[in-house]
Amino acid sequence: MNIAQRISEKGTPFYSFEFFPPRDPEQWPAFYATAEKLMALDPLFASVTYGAGGSRQTATLDIVTGLKKRFNLETMAHLTCVGATRDQIKSFLSELRDNGVNNVLALRGDLPQDQTIDWDKAEFRHAADLVRFTRDTFPDMGIGVAGYPAPHPESPSFSSDWRYTVAKIREGADFVITQLFFDVREYFNFVDRLNDMGVSVPVIPGILPVQSLESIRRTLSLCGANIPGKLYLELEAAHDRGGSAAVKEAGIAYAVRQIRTLLDNGAPGIHIYTLNNASTCQRIIEEVGQLRA
Repeated sequence: MNIAQRISEKGTPFYSFEFFPPRDPEQWPAFYATAEKLMALDPLFASVTYGAGGSRQTATLDIVTGLKKRFNLETMAHLTCVGATRDQIKSFLSELRDNGVNNVLALRGDLPQDQTIDWDKAEFRHAADLVRFTRDTFPDMGIGVAGYPAPHPESPSFSSDWRYTVAKIREGADFVITQLFFDVREYFNFVDRLNDMGVSVPVIPGILPVQSLESIRRTLSLCGANIPGKLYLELEAAHDRGGSAAVKEAGIAYAVRQIRTLLDNGAPGIHIYTLNNASTCQRIIEEVGQLRA
């Protein structure tokens, strides 16, 4: 089923999860054991990431199909178009449909480190091109897109980034999942700006629980998100007090506060970047408590 339809039919807040496919198939049984633990939390859907330039396309297909078949879970494959041809994208979309997967997260994707892109000859230049092609190829396919409460690292301004998001929606995207953020005001400002520009599809906030100082520094350097100074000082103090374990506890507590504020102020649901870690997600959802209708 189209995920946007599921959101509409549910009508109340929900959780959804992002997974990444393990590199080694020998790790897949442990991955599915992790996923099974999270099924008890009744996610509305799960997404599975996709390597730059399609470098892990087969693993994405296998995992997104496996999750659907094993757990009767609505799944969504990440799909990047940078450096891809229309024939390649159509082939992957067809494989998804043949395996009962009816949703994609349409992304431009990061530039591969080992090659350059001739943008004059590229068949896809922006995620909006991928949205349009997907909608034209499979009109009933569910299509999500990424949104950036803080601008994408390549965007010159907030307003430019908002226009790119609106373009993706107008080409046929059904909903938005945000990049990670730590200041809930950025999320609500982003939603308000999209509404001001005439679009009102569901915007699902993406939450990444901080696991360690090292990991959050690396993540911030890659995605362009901001971290409030007060939170960073809190994480540093936790590290000085008790190392990585204390930082993780502080990160979980902060994620719980974020989620409560988001749900209390009208977010349609919460998309958790799980890092394939069941125990952290279980802790967070348990501490948030019952979802507010």
